[in-house]
Amino acid sequence: MVRTETTALLLMFMSAVLGAITTVLVAGCNPPVSMVVPVTLVSTPAAGPDVEDSKKDNTDDGSATDNAVQEFIQPEKVLSEGKVWPQWGGTRVRNNVPNVKNLPESWNVGDFDRRTGEWDSEDAENIRWFSELGSQTYGNPVVADGKVFVGTNNGAGYLKRYPSNVDLGCMLAFDESTGDFLWQHSSEKLITGRVHDWPLQGLCCAPLVEGDRMWFVTSRGEVRCADTEGFHDDEDDGIVDPEPARVADLVDSGDSSDFEDTLRMLSEGELSEPLRKLIADGGSEASDDVKIESVAEGKAWKATGTFGGVKRDLSIKLMGPKISVFKMLGVDDKRDADVIWVFNMMEELGVSQHNMCSCSVTSYGDLLFVNTSNGMDESHINLPAPEAPSFICMNKDTGKVLWTDRSPGGNILHGQWSSPTVEVLGGVPQVLFCGGDGVLYSFRADAGKDGNPEALWEFDCNPKTSKWVLGGEGTRNNLIATPVAYDGLVYVAVGQDPEHGEGEGHLWCIDPTKRGDVSPQLAVKIEGSERTPIPRKRIQAVEPEKGEAAVDNPNSAVVWHYSLADQNDDGEIDFEEEMHRSCGTVAIKDNVLYIADFSGLLHCLDAKGSPDGTPIVHFTYDMFAQSWGSPLIADGKVYIGDEDGDVCVFEFGAENKEPMEEINMGSSVYSTPVAADETIFISTKDKLFAIGLPKE
Repeated sequence: MVRTETTALLLMFMSAVLGAITTVLVAGCNPPVSMVVPVTLVSTPAAGPDVEDSKKDNTDDGSATDNAVQEFIQPEKVLSEGKVWPQWGGTRVRNNVPNVKNLPESWNVGDFDRRTGEWDSEDAENIRWFSELGSQTYGNPVVADGKVFVGTNNGAGYLKRYPSNVDLGCMLAFDESTGDFLWQHSSEKLITGRVHDWPLQGLCCAPLVEGDRMWFVTSRGEVRCADTEGFHDDEDDGIVDPEPARVADLVDSGDSSDFEDTLRMLSEGELSEPLRKLIADGGSEASDDVKIESVAEGKAWKATGTFGGVKRDLSIKLMGPKISVFKMLGVDDKRDADVIWVFNMMEELGVSQHNMCSCSVTSYGDLLFVNTSNGMDESHINLPAPEAPSFICMNKDTGKVLWTDRSPGGNILHGQWSSPTVEVLGGVPQVLFCGGDGVLYSFRADAGKDGNPEALWEFDCNPKTSKWVLGGEGTRNNLIATPVAYDGLVYVAVGQDPEHGEGEGHLWCIDPTKRGDVSPQLAVKIEGSERTPIPRKRIQAVEPEKGEAAVDNPNSAVVWHYSLADQNDDGEIDFEEEMHRSCGTVAIKDNVLYIADFSGLLHCLDAKGSPDGTPIVHFTYDMFAQSWGSPLIADGKVYIGDEDGDVCVFEFGAENKEPMEEINMGSSVYSTPVAADETIFISTKDKLFAIGLPKE
């Protein structure tokens, strides 16, 4: 994989990135097979002052349901107040349209010395602050609890025990007002390497924040709940045993006696000078009163004393060709994350993520929804864990799994890096999951029954004759984008790893009130006058040479579909008149929809389409560089970034076809601009910027 395989969602992973599937097995159309992890739902709201008890859930059409769901904060309140942006897309409906005022239409980031990194601010304009991120960043910023959180790698080296040359997946927390670094959660790389944890990709998801609690998925395939304050509140909020944290490693290089001398001295109850130096370099300088106690002869020791000015115990272990030193994280470790609970999807559910686990989770009441990222192995042909779930629902307070679902089955094309969406649609709370087979699945957003969810509908986002070809040469696509719910409808685009090329794309508007298979067409085998439904297939749903055909589905939920549109009515389809592959998520306001594709085209459409089901395209604009992120609509403007590092700023509206400004950020923008409290936050490849007009 190349770096882009893990965005979605960028994900890239904005989310991105993100941002962002398959096997040779053929899955049938049987009911989904689920893995059951029996637990009881704990109806305890997350801590915080803004919990709202919704005795009735308002639907998009103004009707209400009788489901008593206690949400931390209603999506409408987040959008209307414009003070925080607490998850990818801001709310569980994922529409990036906050009501934020007084945003600049232009700015200048100044100049950065390529060798030293020093900032020359002489030409800078409207830059409140910037902070260093890792060397590759695909995570989208989240703004809540007076902080900004970003997923990245360890290129910034904020922790002494993990210098910048140590590869990690990192979740960083910064002060919202000043950009000061607060704390870091560090995910060491999996020993399985690039098959599960691609080098230098970092953490590609965005967290969910509610009060002083946050939830995110690590590159190691874990769902974690953490305290947004870290240890700055002088409390250890973890409900599990304190986590061991690596301090230093002394590696047996084979060309000196340091390693053997250290082992001998440990057995004699002493620290060697080489080991002392490494411990000091890791931020835990040992005092002279350290005592060494053998735990397992010749293999493990406990060091007791003062380390880095803190009285504590260190654990020292012989681990193959290295001697490793660990500490237990606690209130004295202000620069580290305070983890509350951990759920390892690889260990507990048998998940095998492809190259990276990346999902920006969302919640509904006490429920936490997660895409597991289960996918292919390095061959891109075999599916290592076909029985593992793709979608799970957890209790967000306890980390208990309530239900699991593996609907894509053996038809996963590549990986699964999309993020779920939740909204009450047609009076029913629905959670929308993008499957690794290119199918959008809807389930009732509740705790399920006997470990299983209630399936509502499924929509195949690929034409039945499209074909999956390794490397992106085919026409069948993944779903890497995040679905968006708007005014009772659902919107999603298809795409692939950006390195697979541009390719043909599709943008769908879907009616979520129908049930069952609501795809545009059905796959059938034609034998004389008989038409027999064909179970879903991985590579190609319909093979005409085998007597198979795609027939219109009378139960289709298509409102409109955009792939091609002859905008200039010349009878030909130009490059700018095509929808290409995308991992971008739509943004919609006042029925005006924006979305960017891999080809660098920003598409502007009418969100409702024509009565005859055809799309209404207002315009497309060529940014002349790939775009991995999604648009921000705020304060009468539209912001969208690209791989060249440019952010285009448009005046909002279908008639505004040219940008007002095009601003270079100094390095690639793989993420999505977000806005909160009169400030735009943009994470570039290696920096986080807070952009805003001067405050009085």
